[in-house]
Amino acid sequence: MKITRNKYVSVCYDLYVGEEGEDNELMESATAERPLKFIFGMGLMLEAFENNINGLQKGDKFDFTLKPEEAYGVFVEEHVAELPKKIFEVNGKFDTEMVKEGATLPMMDSNGGRINGSVLEIKDDVVVMDFNHPLAGETLHFIGEVLDVHDPTEAELAEINKSLGGCGEGCGCDDCNEGCC
Repeated sequence: MKITRNKYVSVCYDLYVGEEGEDNELMESATAERPLKFIFGMGLMLEAFENNINGLQKGDKFDFTLKPEEAYGVFVEEHVAELPKKIFEVNGKFDTEMVKEGATLPMMDSNGGRINGSVLEIKDDVVVMDFNHPLAGETLHFIGEVLDVHDPTEAELAEINKSLGGCGEGCGCDDCNEGCC
């Protein structure tokens, strides 16, 4: 069976980051024991990633590179911001447990949308945050193999739904802890 829209796909891969021709850094691995599993064509993966594996079948190998524009975008300097240190206070005290260099913090934008930011630096009165995707500006090189392609089972659909924040029961609500399921 070939990878096409709405097929359950399982792949293993090594992801290298860096320009072609350089000693690239291994960023992550999805192994045969812990593969990447997803339903093709649902918008869960990078579009360029899906384009490169479209039509492959079990046992096919892949080796492709995505430029920043095809992956997580170019690094945008304007997405680095200095935020007042006081917004990171809990009960009037700066939260040193959570807010430290290198930490990724869940934040909200001016429209109330959730966004992650990485703490770059803590100064006297401000915290310097980077709201670019961690892989923004990076060239991604994937080397891997298709482990399986099949029509998704009800259990696999429930698993995907649950990983996206649902209850896995297909109820469509955002907060299954409220008893909707």
